[in-house]
Amino acid sequence: MKHNSSATDPGSAPLSTDAAAGSPGTPSAPASAVSNSEAPATSPAATAARSGLSRAGLLWGFLGVLAFSFTLPFTRIAVATLDPLFVGAGRAVVAAALAAIVLAVTRTGLPARRLWPRILVVAAGVVVGFPFLTSFALQTAPAAHGAVVIGLLPAATAAVAVLRGRERPSRLFWLASLAGAAAVVGFTVLSSGGFGGLHLSDLLLVGAVIAAAVGYAEGGLLAREIGSWQVICWALVAASPVMLVLTGISLAQHPPVAPVEGWLSFGYVCLFSMFLGFFAWYRGLGIGPIASVSQIQLVQPVLTILWAALLLGEPLTVLTVVGALAVIACAALAVRSRVSRTPAPRR
Repeated sequence: MKHNSSATDPGSAPLSTDAAAGSPGTPSAPASAVSNSEAPATSPAATAARSGLSRAGLLWGFLGVLAFSFTLPFTRIAVATLDPLFVGAGRAVVAAALAAIVLAVTRTGLPARRLWPRILVVAAGVVVGFPFLTSFALQTAPAAHGAVVIGLLPAATAAVAVLRGRERPSRLFWLASLAGAAAVVGFTVLSSGGFGGLHLSDLLLVGAVIAAAVGYAEGGLLAREIGSWQVICWALVAASPVMLVLTGISLAQHPPVAPVEGWLSFGYVCLFSMFLGFFAWYRGLGIGPIASVSQIQLVQPVLTILWAALLLGEPLTVLTVVGALAVIACAALAVRSRVSRTPAPRR
């Protein structure tokens, strides 16, 4: 198969407003276009462009977040009767099979060799790291508790995008990110009864945030080069050999037996959390900017806590609500802080 190093996502929106305005190395626009562009931009679209926001990016991002918001409650239901190793690895195997079918039907060419290390980074973060860490953490941690810790993910994703991409944040961004981290640490300490009451599940959830943030940011950058859905498909295929081995080990040690709700929950995390949700999410991040689109994740903890109360009957404690609001406020401040883009170098 031929290598595919350019964006192949039909109907993908422009990468950023910078592309429309011109970038280093881009041919100059006609004089008439230049004169028109000198007029003050006062339309809502122009205002959104200046702020870095994209309506299309936010819409696709919200669809992804809506799918992800059910992940923790359904994972919690699944690991109640199924081996967490099976839940973490098995959902990647099922999703990889679907990805292989999609790639074969669409006759998608292999990505360029230079892109494979980055695809492996995505696979390590969102195919291996986040599913495994959350599956084991939710054996003991309530889904609502996990949602508050995962609430740091928007700011973490934006921070990784800043470090990895060409986005320059303000000082307020870093102050808000540090405040968000402090809010998460404070919540986990208070809800656990002090530092001596911290559990392994809390460390696993923080690790899941880091893994997902790296996978999200790198995947968003890759989506601009090979297309949104291709990113998760190739990441799933790349991780499938390891996931197959781990799934086999789990099946040999703990033959899966679960009630209907357990299998339905497992099916959800396979199809939506591990596969279709990323189609929308990476498209939103690909439209970008990543630091701006990631703000839509702010609604995820609220939705997850709501689903946990409705599906699992988990109580809405004052500490959980206050913790969620504190994390959301800090993350909102971080991702809404001014972020400018460094122009790409001339080639």
